[in-house]
Amino acid sequence: MLADLEALVRLESPTQDLEACKSVVRLASDIASRVLDSPAEIRDINGRPVFWWGSPNPEVIVLAHLDTVWPKGSFEPLWQIEGTTARGPGIFDMKAGFIQALYAMKSIKGPVALVATTDEETGSLTSKDFIKEISAKAKSVLVVEASLEGKVKTGRKGTAMYQIKVLGKASHAGLEPEKGVNATVEMAHVVIAVSNLANTQFGTTVVPTTLTAGNTTNTVPDLAVLDIDIRSFSMAELERVDAAIKAIVPVNPETRYEVTGGFNRPPLETSSTMALYERAEKVAKEIGMPVLGHASVGGASDGNFAAAAGAQVLDGLGAVGSGAHAKHEWVDISTLEDRSKFLHALIKDLLNE
Repeated sequence: MLADLEALVRLESPTQDLEACKSVVRLASDIASRVLDSPAEIRDINGRPVFWWGSPNPEVIVLAHLDTVWPKGSFEPLWQIEGTTARGPGIFDMKAGFIQALYAMKSIKGPVALVATTDEETGSLTSKDFIKEISAKAKSVLVVEASLEGKVKTGRKGTAMYQIKVLGKASHAGLEPEKGVNATVEMAHVVIAVSNLANTQFGTTVVPTTLTAGNTTNTVPDLAVLDIDIRSFSMAELERVDAAIKAIVPVNPETRYEVTGGFNRPPLETSSTMALYERAEKVAKEIGMPVLGHASVGGASDGNFAAAAGAQVLDGLGAVGSGAHAKHEWVDISTLEDRSKFLHALIKDLLNE
């Protein structure tokens, strides 16, 4: 398992690099040929590669992704082991989870498939309809995203993403600034207004992220562009924020706003997860594992789409470690085999119901 994980991690696969994503899926298929005695089917879904191993009509789907957030060469060293800690780009999110899942499929027979996409890290824009389609036909979807200190994930926030453009009017900043309409100043009002839409009671975060404005240092800016990240455990809250952002009006009537974006992933709610969680704890007990525990988290995953399609979902079945999207990303390699054996037992339990 460790050798296969190293090979996957060393083959860097940032979402935006389509050729790298094709290469990592081919490598994953080669690993499947050796470990599972048959290669994966490599599907083309809206121009992106998807790994598919197993039944063409699965009742149980093990869902993964093989893309990462790290541009090539941005994570050094590519592979490092210190004791039971392994580090590398995408190792925690989520190549270790994929390897655990692949080994868990050994000797499994029945309507089950391991599916791995390559655009999860940028919102699954090309694969979300595909995920919904296959999940709607399945009884259970097991998502091998990273665990939370070993706990599985029974709740995730839904997400929405927006971009607001403020259009003003350029003029010379020194000679006649009064003839301009400053988009940067107007955007300052927007930043405060959207930040005030957050609601801690429902875990609703509204975060202005990237901001660009102006062209030169001696020109009144005629354009400012703001990106906004919104997350909540409540769909009603996402709808509230959506309406508020779309209703925002200029403070300076000489400026004009352009608002784009909207909902990305619906929340993963406990009504879609707790039945499988209770089943998982039963299986863990039967094979002598400690109590798993569960948690709700702020990050979204493709499990959100699966639940929205009507499937029962359990998330966070992947690696034990920490540091997703961070320079200290790592996994505890001493847990790889046990987590894989547990997933194997859970799949068999679900198939035998």
